[in-house]
Amino acid sequence: MTNLDDDHIDWGGFGRPLFEDAAAMGLGRVGVIDVGSNSVRMVVFDGAARSPAYFYNEKIMCALGAGLSETGHLNPTGRVRALSAIRRFAALAEGMGITPLTAVATAAVREASDGMAFREEVLRETGIKIWIIDGREEARLSAQGVLLGWPGSYGLVCDIGGSSMELADLAEGRVGKRVTSALGPLKLLEIRGGKKAVKDYVSTTMADLHARMGAETAMRLFLVGGSWRAIARIDMDRRGYPLTVLHEYRMTARQIGKTVKYIANTDPSELRQRCGISESRMSLVPLASIVLKELIHVFKPKDVAVSSYGIREGMLYEQMPKELRERDPLIEACRFAEAKDARLPGFGRILYDFVRPLFPRANWQRKRIIKAACLLHDVSWRAHPDYRGEVTFDNFTRANLGGLKHHERVLLGLALLYRYQNKRGSARLDPLYAMLDATQIKEAEILGRAMRLGAMLWLDGERSPGELRWKPKHRKLTLVLAHEARPLFGEVAEARLASLTDALGATTDVKFRKPA
Repeated sequence: MTNLDDDHIDWGGFGRPLFEDAAAMGLGRVGVIDVGSNSVRMVVFDGAARSPAYFYNEKIMCALGAGLSETGHLNPTGRVRALSAIRRFAALAEGMGITPLTAVATAAVREASDGMAFREEVLRETGIKIWIIDGREEARLSAQGVLLGWPGSYGLVCDIGGSSMELADLAEGRVGKRVTSALGPLKLLEIRGGKKAVKDYVSTTMADLHARMGAETAMRLFLVGGSWRAIARIDMDRRGYPLTVLHEYRMTARQIGKTVKYIANTDPSELRQRCGISESRMSLVPLASIVLKELIHVFKPKDVAVSSYGIREGMLYEQMPKELRERDPLIEACRFAEAKDARLPGFGRILYDFVRPLFPRANWQRKRIIKAACLLHDVSWRAHPDYRGEVTFDNFTRANLGGLKHHERVLLGLALLYRYQNKRGSARLDPLYAMLDATQIKEAEILGRAMRLGAMLWLDGERSPGELRWKPKHRKLTLVLAHEARPLFGEVAEARLASLTDALGATTDVKFRKPA
């Protein structure tokens, strides 16, 4: 592994790795518990990369907030189930060696007359101290969860829980104004007067939220919360969308309007079974869809993105050192994967410098995809050679990676597929390829074949085997190899160079540097 203490290394656009720094190592495995109005969940984050993996993730639908408006206290059955779940989570955490857990409770526990008594019971029974946070703090943590996936984001974050809905403004990667409301579907269930009364209440409350936020038209709306994710899953089903990754899934106002009607006109049990939504969650979706329709109508966002990151990820973000927060989550996660799984950690940076001349017009967004591909180019080497290309494609189009749009997932996956094979793979992948245009498909092919060539020429994780010189106007590609790399340029490398030249529609020349 490359020595991370070598300050003389030029890390270029990658920046010095942070995941082995002491401050980041402290985040190697972090456990959090979120005691919500509808569910109680424990998440254990693994790895100190900027986009950590989910080592463990368990949720129990307890409905602690059911009936709260009428009784003033936590749902008795939900309270028993929640305590049982937290006992289990405490035992799991002890077995994993990750105590103490960080635990927060939101609307139901903070509003219930017996909320403090429940908190004390949990502490007495499990040793876990629950922090009861107010609505504004809940909004802040949820917005920070969005920043975990989209550093530097701007727009409006909307987090819907069982008993409440929070809004937070993001600008230049910072959380601004925050408000909370009683627009959670469990609260709406308790409104008397039927559907019209619910709609009137939602309309009045949403108008008040808009006035309190002082919001102009929101350029981007981030949706956080289980009910929003369920609606997004139904939207995918209605549209026949080929990539069922919820994080960074985009919807337009028109699509949302169609899906709200689709929900209203379709049998809930049919939707639940087809979309893999739990019965307890599905029971709240019709009410949540009313809220979403009004949210879109009032705030008029031009772009709607689903975030799988929320309050739990916001709690992790809270513990990150500032320097790690500012890193690109995609690149840091890929670097972590390279360090853990590649045969020659550090070569991804060398490979990036090798292939970069082929993309002289790439903007910063495209460069980060090229960087990610180079870092990941060798992490799937353990897969069976006959299936390595498609396995890699499947892994990274569906990977837990932040800061990656859906079409970029496909672009990254296709480039990595071409890294391992010369053909695009089976017809089953065609619906995903349809998310790219012809130019993007060709770019992925060129990148993949260039990485396939570069992988044959590695010397070590610090020395470059040579360089590619590309003159697009003349369609001329020159491979200049270091003297030390000359023995590596055998028949297979020659064939891979020919494959790259064919993809470029170019002529080629090979030169060798003189010994130093």
